[in-house]
Amino acid sequence: MKDVLTSGSTYFKVEVPYELIETGKKGEKPTIVYLHGYNQNIEYFQKKAASLLNIRAYHLFIQAPYPIYNTSRNTEVAKWGRAWYLYDGNQDQFIKSMEKASVLIDEIIESLPGEIQSNRFCVFGYSMGGYLGGYYSLSRYKKVNDLVMVGSRIKTEAFEGNLELSKHINILALHGENDESVYPEPQEKCIELLNKKGFNATFKAVKAGHQLNPVFFDETQKWLIRSGYFEC
Repeated sequence: MKDVLTSGSTYFKVEVPYELIETGKKGEKPTIVYLHGYNQNIEYFQKKAASLLNIRAYHLFIQAPYPIYNTSRNTEVAKWGRAWYLYDGNQDQFIKSMEKASVLIDEIIESLPGEIQSNRFCVFGYSMGGYLGGYYSLSRYKKVNDLVMVGSRIKTEAFEGNLELSKHINILALHGENDESVYPEPQEKCIELLNKKGFNATFKAVKAGHQLNPVFFDETQKWLIRSGYFEC
């Protein structure tokens, strides 16, 4: 015989690295938040996105909180890939987990130095980071001005009835024509829906697959400049 005297759950903290980089002359400028893909980390994503540092802005790179076990056993924990949320196919769990990650992003932004002069806010997300970026932008629509999603889909169904609140957000959705991990057609349909609701949203398929390709960053830089951002 056994008696369960108590049960429950609790929390423990995990270190989440982030890095804020300023480029260009001092003064008011946009902030761009970078959200990497599944099983990537902040170091990898900074290297891939290096060309976007040519944009005059505050560039905030954040590492996802959930570590992905590296089966090679010869990679230090700090270099393991990370995940932004926990997804088991259950949509309620999906949304709850993305909300937790969004709260984490909020906390990091609120902790940034007070002397930052940010006059515009952009989210750039790839793959898993793109899904989160879309959720973050539509749920924090008062903060976000611009959204770039690569190889992902914006979960419009999670905001049914409230999409109009986010119409001011300019959206660029980039997708590889040959992406077999996240097919482009569902994202294209979501962008069409947003445009019907009055958004300024662009879907563009490029000659690439799902992997991070320089063309995604080239297209992003051109779009940002057309949208009023400046090169250093």
